Amino acid sequence: MMDTVLDAPTRTFIEVTEVWVPKDGRLVLANGNYGALDDFAAVSGQESFGPGEGLPGKAWAEARPVVLKGFEGSYFKRTDAAKAAGLTSAVAIPVFAGDILKAVLVVLCGDDKNRTGAIEVWAENDGLLMLSDGYYGAARHFEWVSQHTHFPRGQGLPGGVWASNTPILMRDLGSGYRFIRAESAGTAGLTTGLGMPIPVPGSKTFVLTLLSARGTPIARRFEIWDARKAKVGHAREAVLIDGICAREGPLWSGETEKERRVDAWQGPVGKALGSGLPVVESGTPALAAGYESMVALPIWHGPELAHIVAWYC
Repeated sequence: MMDTVLDAPTRTFIEVTEVWVPKDGRLVLANGNYGALDDFAAVSGQESFGPGEGLPGKAWAEARPVVLKGFEGSYFKRTDAAKAAGLTSAVAIPVFAGDILKAVLVVLCGDDKNRTGAIEVWAENDGLLMLSDGYYGAARHFEWVSQHTHFPRGQGLPGGVWASNTPILMRDLGSGYRFIRAESAGTAGLTTGLGMPIPVPGSKTFVLTLLSARGTPIARRFEIWDARKAKVGHAREAVLIDGICAREGPLWSGETEKERRVDAWQGPVGKALGSGLPVVESGTPALAAGYESMVALPIWHGPELAHIVAWYC
């Protein structure tokens, strides 16, 4: 299994990641990774959100992923602190188990002329997936192409996720024939794509895609774990079914390699498996060697925890 770790990149596409969980009718901060943004972390720790309040509350009340590309004059409650920290945009991802909100994962980004990547939300409309909204940093042409691209079920990364109802990893976006926007992705320097279903109450379909570039990667490592393949007695296990390091490639060397599994509460992925909640780790011994932070996002199918998607920086 290839676990080679790269030198840390000088910049990342995502700067802050937070987990907000419901408590007594409001969303409170469970954990987060703020890097060196201590002042923004302090302000965030004092906040809470009711349904419809702020970005996490909006994702909760509207039961959908929400992209906010500017804070000034918006419903965002921490605008002054975000501005002081250099944060300019955010995406809120609700985690539902059936009709029950488990948590809201919020990622916040900065913006400059060099920061390139994409966090996209696709929504079904009249039998096609259309871009609901997205944050692209400096990839302006790729953003324009995405706004004018629609996906039927099974086509491209969003359509493949829609058809399979599972997370999907795509490599070599700029040259891969399966990635419909390959030419513009190559021009923008996008290399790796992770797509995942975002289940919400009702019949609406949402797909989230994270598209990573070499210079300002969303992550240096991606993993997809199947939480349904292995159950032993009352214990729970998840099985690694796909993964990639940014430049080294797949996380295993061949089909004969031993299957990699994790037990509930074993490490950060196991913690997400055991709790059913997103997990954000930074600067802890539980992280794989050489990585500074990671996120484990559980994906539920109704009342069943189906997959865990993890990314490492």
